[in-house]
Amino acid sequence: MKASNLKIAIDARMYGLEHTGIGKYIMELTLKLAEIDHINNYILILREKFYKSLAFPENFKKVKGEFRQYSLKEQLLLPKILEREKPDLVHFPHFNVPIFYRGNYIVTIHDLLMHKQKGFQATTLTPAVYMIKRQGYRLVFDTAVSHAVKIIVPSQSVKKELVNYYNLNPEKVAVTYEGVSDLGADNSKERNIEKYNIKKPFFIFIGNAYPHKNLKRLVEAILALNTERDEKAMLIIVSARNIFINKLEGLISDLKAGAYVKILGFLPDKEVGSLYRNSSAFVFPTTSEGFGIPGLDAFNAGTLVLASEIPVLKEIYKKHAIYFNPFDFSSIVKAMETALSMSKEERDARIAESKDFVKVYSWNKMAQETLAIYEDCASLR
Repeated sequence: MKASNLKIAIDARMYGLEHTGIGKYIMELTLKLAEIDHINNYILILREKFYKSLAFPENFKKVKGEFRQYSLKEQLLLPKILEREKPDLVHFPHFNVPIFYRGNYIVTIHDLLMHKQKGFQATTLTPAVYMIKRQGYRLVFDTAVSHAVKIIVPSQSVKKELVNYYNLNPEKVAVTYEGVSDLGADNSKERNIEKYNIKKPFFIFIGNAYPHKNLKRLVEAILALNTERDEKAMLIIVSARNIFINKLEGLISDLKAGAYVKILGFLPDKEVGSLYRNSSAFVFPTTSEGFGIPGLDAFNAGTLVLASEIPVLKEIYKKHAIYFNPFDFSSIVKAMETALSMSKEERDARIAESKDFVKVYSWNKMAQETLAIYEDCASLR
């Protein structure tokens, strides 16, 4: 049943690139919905920064929700906002759904990483606090999955994991592939290479430094690669500074890899695009993902992608990446050697084919599919 004039609330408090992939997802979803849907009415719950700065069409209402995600205030105050606004449907774009909220809602589950990633190496918390928070995480996550009228996931791989783990009816889970970004024109091809004192050839990793990103093996790989080469290659890591970057810097020092590894902080899209284009390849040694936006951005910017041979990346990148075993640094080395030894003709052909391939991933298409899910749920009113 398709209905018009739905009143849809979206918890957009994690809007913005500071929230990495989830923030990007919320940004693209809300902005594209504003472009394509002028019939339904939307309530966007936003933190102070974007509550003030964002402008939306008349069918969008901004509501301030100045409380952190994963907090007790979230559990207590978010239901009060929803009770006041009385939406027909709520979209929670992350698992952090208030456990006592009983209105009709859709939740997006991006991955089951924290179900699989256990142990104190994956946290900065004390053991006691970590155990309490982990129990809270499972309570919130399990409740969100149980009570949702529909669950959105970014890949078939995540759908399979979720359905199997929770014994769900597959029809309850919808896949909406995410999109690829235009990182801007490269007006001065060598500018950022000179700015950051980067020498070619170099490989690049862009993303956070959480344990599942597997950067220890990537550093080991660049060291092993350079023991066999007269012309040394660099590894450039672009990541916002946090305690995990501090730990990585300690590892680089311990391995005496400082001559070959350079860590840059958060960079704007145009600089990231320039670094992608000048790199020998983007290397993605992750052991767990929900979708894999960085590799698609790398394809679109115009470089090779070397990626872990995990199911989700093979689903998303298909034949266009050069795959390696993420648990074996020598396999990463072999992929790097393949990229460095590739002829210009083969490299150019692969990049051109990949740039064409990524057009199948569109944020606009994702928003249209999400809107269709909203409207399919209209009969619940």
